[in-house]
Amino acid sequence: MIQVKVFDYEHEKDLEEDVNQFLKNIDDNKLLDIKYHVAVMPEDDDEQIYCFSAMILYKK
Repeated sequence: MIQVKVFDYEHEKDLEEDVNQFLKNIDDNKLLDIKYHVAVMPEDDDEQIYCFSAMILYKK
C-alpha cells in the first residue's frame, strides 16, 4: 500500500529535523519519492512569511 506523509513548517530547520526523524523509520527500498516546496507571502510590515513543506511517498 502506498502512503504519504506531509510536513509543513515556518522554519526549514524544523522541517529538516522532522523529515530526517521520519526517514529513520523507513527502509530505503520502501521510499518512493520526496516532494519539497517553499512558499513566501509578504506581510504588511515589510516582513515575509515562509512556509517550508515536504511530502514523502512510501510503501507501507
